[in-house]
Amino acid sequence: MRGYVWLDHEVRESNMSTARTGLPAIRISSDTSSFPYTHRRGHRSAIRISRIVSETFRLGLPGVRWFVMGDDDTVFFPDNLLTVLNKFDHRQPYYIGSLSESHLQNIYFSYGMAYGGGGFAISRPLAEALARMQDGCIRRYPALYGSDDRIQACMAELGVPLTKHPGFHQYDVYGDLLGLLAAHPVAPIVTLHHLDVVQPLFPDARTRPAAVRRLFDVPVKLDPAGIMQQSICYDGDNRWTVSVAWGFAVLVARGVMSPREMEMPARTFLNWYRRADYTAYAFNTRPMARSPCQKPAVYYLSSARSNAERGEDTSVTRYERWRRANETRPACRWNIADPDAHLDHIVVLKKPDPGLWDRVSSSPLIYPLTFCYWQLHMMARCISIFTNTNAIFSLLACIPFLTQEQKCLGLE
Repeated sequence: MRGYVWLDHEVRESNMSTARTGLPAIRISSDTSSFPYTHRRGHRSAIRISRIVSETFRLGLPGVRWFVMGDDDTVFFPDNLLTVLNKFDHRQPYYIGSLSESHLQNIYFSYGMAYGGGGFAISRPLAEALARMQDGCIRRYPALYGSDDRIQACMAELGVPLTKHPGFHQYDVYGDLLGLLAAHPVAPIVTLHHLDVVQPLFPDARTRPAAVRRLFDVPVKLDPAGIMQQSICYDGDNRWTVSVAWGFAVLVARGVMSPREMEMPARTFLNWYRRADYTAYAFNTRPMARSPCQKPAVYYLSSARSNAERGEDTSVTRYERWRRANETRPACRWNIADPDAHLDHIVVLKKPDPGLWDRVSSSPLIYPLTFCYWQLHMMARCISIFTNTNAIFSLLACIPFLTQEQKCLGLE
C-alpha cells in the first residue's frame, strides 16, 4: 500500500520528512486555473482535488490495482479496506464508496455519488479511462460544487455506477457518534470522517487525536475485522440487554430490547443542518430513551490486550462506566436492577476472527443467507459472571438465542 499527499503549492517539509515520519510523500497538483468554475458558494480547489486520481495514475506506479482517495480528515482502517477491495475484481471498472448520512445532502448532490470525505476506491482500468477523459469532462460541469460530484459526473459519462459499501462513512452529522458506531452495519468499518466536527470518540480522552489513537493502538491491531461489530446479548437473571460494539463501547439497558431495535442507531447526533429531525437521515434511526428506566448505562473502552493463555488466542477488552460531570440517575420504578449501580466496568473476551468477512459473500443472491447466519451466531445469550462491581461477557461460549433469523435458515 502506497500513498501521496497532494497539495496545491510547495511547502517546507523540515523535520516532517517522509523518511523521518513514515508519512506519505508530498506531490504538487498541476495548475487548474484554466478550468471554468462558476458555483457561487464553492471553491475552485474542487477542480484540483477532483484530478488527483488521474494525476496519481499518470505517475505510472507499477503493480497498482486500486486508487483510493480521501480528504485530509478521513481516517482509514487499512486492513479492512484491503478486505473490502479484495472482494472485487480489480480488472473490471469499479467505483466504490458510500453516500452521506444526510438525506438532504444526497438530494442536493447525488444519491449516486461516493462522498469524498468517506473515501472512495477506483479500480485501475477505470482510473485509466478517467485519466483520458477527465479534463474534458470537468470543463462540461463548471457549475458543480465539489470534487466528488465532478468525479461522479465523469463516472456517469463513462457508464460506471457507484458500488455502495456501508463501511465507508461520510458522517455528515454533529454531536456524538455513539449511536451510529454502537450499531454499526454488518460490514467491516473502512473509514471515519469529520472527527474534527463531532465530539471525541471517547469522551474521557484528552483530545480528539488521543481518542483515535486509543482505537488504533490496540483494538484495531488485535482484531481489525471485529472492530465496532455489534453483538447483542441478554442477561436473563437481571433482565438486562447488553450491546457490545467491540473495541469501542458497551451499552447495558434495563429490560429485553429486541435485536431489531438494538441494531437501529439511537439519535445521539444531529444532521448536517443541525436539526433534530429523524426524517433528514438516509437510514432508520430511533429516538433517545426519555424514560429514566430505559436510559442505558454506557461503558467506553479503557484498555485492550491479547491473552494467549491455555493455548487460546483471545482478546481481552475492558470498558469503564462513563458519566457526565455531576450526572445523577433519576429514580426508576421498574423492579429491575439498575446496571449503573452494579457495574463499574465490563470485561469482554473475544477470539479474533480474521476470516470473518471471507464468509460474507458480495453476491446479492447469497448475501441474505450469510447475513442471517452471521446474526444467528452473533445475537447470542452470552455466558456472564457478575460480581457487585464488574461483569465479564464471553463472546467465545454463547448459548444460541434464536430469533426471527432462524426462519431464513429453516431452523424453526
